[in-house]
Amino acid sequence: MPVRFNSPVSTPNALAIVTGASGFVGRHVVAATTGNVFPVALREGDWRERMAQAPWRNATVYHLAARVHQHGVDEGSYERDNVDKTISLAEAAAAGGARRLVFLSTIKVNGEETIDRPFRSADDPSPMDAYSRSKWKAEQALAEIMHRTGFSVTIVRSPLVIGAGAVGNLRALMRLADGPWPLPFAAIGNRRTFICVEDLAQLLCACGDSPNASGKTYLAGDARALSTAELIIALRRALQRPQRLFAMNRRVLESMAALVGQSHRMHRLTRSLEIDASETARELSWQPLVGIEKGIERMALAYRQAVLR
Repeated sequence: MPVRFNSPVSTPNALAIVTGASGFVGRHVVAATTGNVFPVALREGDWRERMAQAPWRNATVYHLAARVHQHGVDEGSYERDNVDKTISLAEAAAAGGARRLVFLSTIKVNGEETIDRPFRSADDPSPMDAYSRSKWKAEQALAEIMHRTGFSVTIVRSPLVIGAGAVGNLRALMRLADGPWPLPFAAIGNRRTFICVEDLAQLLCACGDSPNASGKTYLAGDARALSTAELIIALRRALQRPQRLFAMNRRVLESMAALVGQSHRMHRLTRSLEIDASETARELSWQPLVGIEKGIERMALAYRQAVLR
């Protein structure tokens, strides 16, 4: 049965169908919508039957479920979960009379790093791994469905999402920041864009509501990019730890990481991945309400509370 939630964002009494509703981003999207929310789980099993039972008519669909980065997962698994299920969902939504599908993609569709300037929505895609390639293929499939059926689709490419309950690479970085050891990132002047999870949820809802968002691809991101040093300092401040940073040359750090097979992980700490989300803010009249500083603080405090339990 649908569940009712309160929100200042979406049209009252509208129906939102949400995949990944119990996930990190999904929980905040559910909290940011109003009217009825109907979750559709796409995990293995009878996902096609669950999809067939969804009340599509006039619903706004938020497709957030995905297979994310997992070590040792073959490309076919990403194709099945991130491409095939997206196509099935969009076809069912279009046939059932849904009003729009908002698809959460990744900035990694644009590429792994920025050199001279931030990524923009008009940039040519350059996905480099199985996960980002599957997201790009899903975007292309959605464009074809939209062209063929006239169904309204909006795509949002997001960077790494900051917030209470963040896991994966961010949780690993929080463990590092919470430790007593000095860290060698004082001289790393890279620029990486993040977004707070509450702000991403508000953006996704704006994409669901705006009449101007149909057929668009938007880049998400906070207006302020952070260096790795700034991120660690902010985390340690929130965790009430001293900064304890010292300088080491970027190439030395990357060479050392390569020796132990951790090049990609180190590049996330030493290279830039910056996003220009000004077009998104302008077209949707959207601005982050929580912001990256408050998001980092909330994330660190939630991590500390979890550790102390």
